[in-house]
Amino acid sequence: MVSRDQRRKQLARAKWQRQAERRQDRVRRTRRRRVLLSAVLVLVVAGGGTALVMLGGDDETTDQAADDAPTTEPTAEPSDPPEDPCAAPAEGEPSQEQWDAEPELTVDEGASYVMTLATTCGDIEITMDAAAAPRTVNSFAFLAGEGFLDHSPCHRLVTEGIHVLQCGDPTGTGQGGPGYTIPDENLDSPEVADGVYPAGTVAMANTYDPTTDSGRDTGGSQFFLVYEDSQLPPDYTPFGTITGGMEVLETIAATGAAPPDPTTGNTAPYATVVIDEATVVPAEEG
Repeated sequence: MVSRDQRRKQLARAKWQRQAERRQDRVRRTRRRRVLLSAVLVLVVAGGGTALVMLGGDDETTDQAADDAPTTEPTAEPSDPPEDPCAAPAEGEPSQEQWDAEPELTVDEGASYVMTLATTCGDIEITMDAAAAPRTVNSFAFLAGEGFLDHSPCHRLVTEGIHVLQCGDPTGTGQGGPGYTIPDENLDSPEVADGVYPAGTVAMANTYDPTTDSGRDTGGSQFFLVYEDSQLPPDYTPFGTITGGMEVLETIAATGAAPPDPTTGNTAPYATVVIDEATVVPAEEG
């Protein structure tokens, strides 16, 4: 015959098991939502607009209420964020500059340029092709010269569905830009024609919506770095290739991303990735 104390323990253990199952179910639903969010890659922003993904609700509120009831056995503690592999940011504040118009074209359209991102996690070198994307390269040469990217965080890391780190917004929200927009370029590049952006690709974020074919030519200052081959339609200007520091990007990715921000949907990297300084020089000087 089961004693009262044994019965109480059996009930407590059954309750704990139900709670664990509910937590696992919530984790699965969260992963599904993150995949849906990542499919929209560019929650980006040119000139202050933003694209939002609306997702349906679920029964998490009911589950949480059940989990909050007292229990005689401990529940699993949430795991701590991984150790930050990056250094503290350099002194300085992100830029608040805004411009009314795209800068005058001054780059040599037949040349390549090297943009170096001196980040808190290490240097990343990007070789930019002015022949393929002259206005995009020209814009980054201008912004780097103005210090617009200095002290700006990389605000979004996507680790499921696609594999990218998104940077270039001094506000760190995914809603900032330089005030002007630039046109899409190089969308017919054979490197992305099959719907895959290869690892090492650097491309522009924008607000293009393929369901309505709206939002073309809305690039600003935000860009993404691809650390693993990622399936994406050729809608995002590919303008450069990572030619140094790929291991830095891989370390950032390996540290993982936080859960989606409830306001912006951004999944911030756990690593403190800040661009201390961005510079652009002709390739022969790099």
